[in-house]
Amino acid sequence: MERVVPGIERLTVPLPMSPGHVHCYVVAGEGERFLVDCGLGLPDLEERLKAELKGPIDRILITHFHPDHVWGSGIARAATGAPVYQGRLDYEQCERVWGDARWPDRIASWFRGHGVPADIADEVLEQGRAASPLIRYARDPKPIEEGADVGGWTVLELPGHADGHLGYVRDGILLAGDHLLPGITPAVGLYPESRPDPLGAYLASLERTAELELRLALPGHGEPIRQPAERAREILRHHDERLEETAASLWATPKTAYEISLSLFGAGLGASQRRFAVAETLAHLERLVATGAAARFGDVTPVAYTALDPVGRRRDS
Repeated sequence: MERVVPGIERLTVPLPMSPGHVHCYVVAGEGERFLVDCGLGLPDLEERLKAELKGPIDRILITHFHPDHVWGSGIARAATGAPVYQGRLDYEQCERVWGDARWPDRIASWFRGHGVPADIADEVLEQGRAASPLIRYARDPKPIEEGADVGGWTVLELPGHADGHLGYVRDGILLAGDHLLPGITPAVGLYPESRPDPLGAYLASLERTAELELRLALPGHGEPIRQPAERAREILRHHDERLEETAASLWATPKTAYEISLSLFGAGLGASQRRFAVAETLAHLERLVATGAAARFGDVTPVAYTALDPVGRRRDS
């Protein structure tokens, strides 16, 4: 582990996929010591935690339910004896997704319904099945919510990258999870049974972050962010530009999210990256629908979108 600032150490856990690592944080607060996020449920995780934590852990906090942050939480609980704390909505999605053996089939079918070719959807299905042994999340965690005090840190709800994403703030420092990342923009995608407008939620979370008096954000990937408000504004500008690009790719002829993702992200992506590209394209399309700039044809298969002019009419080709 390495010290980031007084009272906070960073434990970097390797990942077998991009970006190759995830940062967990060990934080001292008001007479206790807690671990923020846990990595994947890899075979060596328990040994790594026991070797590097070097002292008792009183609580384990989860920022969000994505694999590299929560899959190892059951192992971490067993290794430390500490209770796990997680947002209510976040844990509900954890159970709905990672606790359901049918999820890989459901997500593959859902992507087919948005125009993804069968061979790519089937590869996503096989990747999901192959990863199932690494799902070791903690069942029945203690629920936490906006405004709660955890060892002197205040819980913030920051939906967007995940519907139930939480951050923890104290003395101008934000334990950010994947809400803010340096160098890359956190993925914001639409998935089955997620918020209907995840990008809208994320933009609101970024606006909120920009208004906080933060001096440091500690992300789940990459180096500490020294100007969190400015980074939040940079990501807001990025999504404004991506929304313009998405709208420009639409016309009167209906297009699927898969087709539009080819325009936005190019054609040379593997199945896993195409999955994220389509989900992110959908998030931008649904933001356009929410603002009246696009229309969704959800009663057809595959689901398709068209652009609308400023008064809500389909734009002519």
